[in-house]
Amino acid sequence: MSDYFYEPSKGHGLPHNPFKAIVAPRPIGWISSIDLQGRVNLAPYSFFNAFAETPPVIGFCTSGERKDSVNNIDATGEFVANFVGAELAQEMNITSASLAPGEDEMKLAGLESAPSTLVKVPRVARAIASLECKLIQTIRLTNARGDQIDTWLTYGEVVGIHINDAFLKDGIFDTAAARPLGRCGYRGDYVEVNTLFEMIRPKEYVCAT
Repeated sequence: MSDYFYEPSKGHGLPHNPFKAIVAPRPIGWISSIDLQGRVNLAPYSFFNAFAETPPVIGFCTSGERKDSVNNIDATGEFVANFVGAELAQEMNITSASLAPGEDEMKLAGLESAPSTLVKVPRVARAIASLECKLIQTIRLTNARGDQIDTWLTYGEVVGIHINDAFLKDGIFDTAAARPLGRCGYRGDYVEVNTLFEMIRPKEYVCAT
């Protein structure tokens, strides 16, 4: 079995960078925030995930110039991570547009906001779930040599969770029914999670002799 090897620092030699297609699917954190004037910002980030359960901790990364989301969260200490179902794919895509600071992507996409409970930041009313967060830390990342790169990682503790009632079945969140979107790399590749299969973790593994 052969494989294709490349060193990212020297280029991949392919038509498109495969890194984001390999690390896939990536959940989308649809991050809402406000600035000190109370103006709303909403933007999707596919470099997003959960990192701890107790307390719940999530994080997202932005690259290039510092984004309004990071500036707002650093200023206010709060944000909301909304989750995108397939039915809101087009609205999510609209909010990825680059707008001037202070312009409301939620209004641009025709989305209704809903008040949060423990933070001042509004959430997307039709999101399949929304996580109210308090800022833990924003870190500017470095490469292996210790040189700073233009990428910022924002961690938040989840202090409140809203779940769309339509996706709670017998007390269990129905992921397949919620149809969350994931990013699969390249220019516009997404996946919809609509089927699941179950594997039970073994309690004990006995090696064959």
